[in-house]
Amino acid sequence: MTDRWLLTPYYFEHPEQVLASAAPKDAEVNDPGAIADRSPGEMARLHRPIEAFVQSAAADGARPISLAGDCCAAVPVLAGLCAAGVEPTLVWIDAHGDFNTPETSPSQFLGGMPLAMMVGRGPRWMCEAVRLKPFPEERVWLIDGRDLDPLERGALDASRVNRAEVSGMGALGLAGPVYVHIDLDVIDANEAPGFNYPVPGGPGVEEVARGCVALTASADIRAISISGWTGARDPDGATGAACRKVINELVS
Repeated sequence: MTDRWLLTPYYFEHPEQVLASAAPKDAEVNDPGAIADRSPGEMARLHRPIEAFVQSAAADGARPISLAGDCCAAVPVLAGLCAAGVEPTLVWIDAHGDFNTPETSPSQFLGGMPLAMMVGRGPRWMCEAVRLKPFPEERVWLIDGRDLDPLERGALDASRVNRAEVSGMGALGLAGPVYVHIDLDVIDANEAPGFNYPVPGGPGVEEVARGCVALTASADIRAISISGWTGARDPDGATGAACRKVINELVS
């Protein structure tokens, strides 16, 4: 299966050009110009090209790989897959749960809500902009998810979302097509601190890389989305190097 890459060099409305260092030189680029804010209309400008790219690539039998700066960019990836007729299992690898809603989030941070929105919880505007219907919770695996707000933890515990650790990714026993989303802040912050919300106490670079290798060997991965690091928080380039190692293992 041929890989087709799409680089979206933004963290929400903020340009994040450092992400280009993790994409192949022939990657397509999604750059709609200045994004004013995180309003529905502006986010739709950023997300609709991702949905169209993924739908086209998947329909052509290619594997879409989307690299962006935040996890909300995973919403249009799932939408594009579904529009192409692919019904995947979603493996969400992240130090955070991303399962907040406005009712559970202390910060109201939009980046803490995409997984919840994808399964039909919380506001619907982001999913509706790319024609994504609520995704079945039982077809979701949250991997790691160690940094959870109290009400978010309660919502996850009461949900049908499956949960596992990075070390167990090769033993998930997934049948059928799989869509993998990885937020690279899953790497222990002691080894890769260059994120807006780094989390210590997780798996190191080598463990995440091994988990990705085990997952790719055991699952039919039809699409990958990647949420990258923050250039301004990585002055020595160490986090970028760690992230590129994990990306290479996941996509190879």
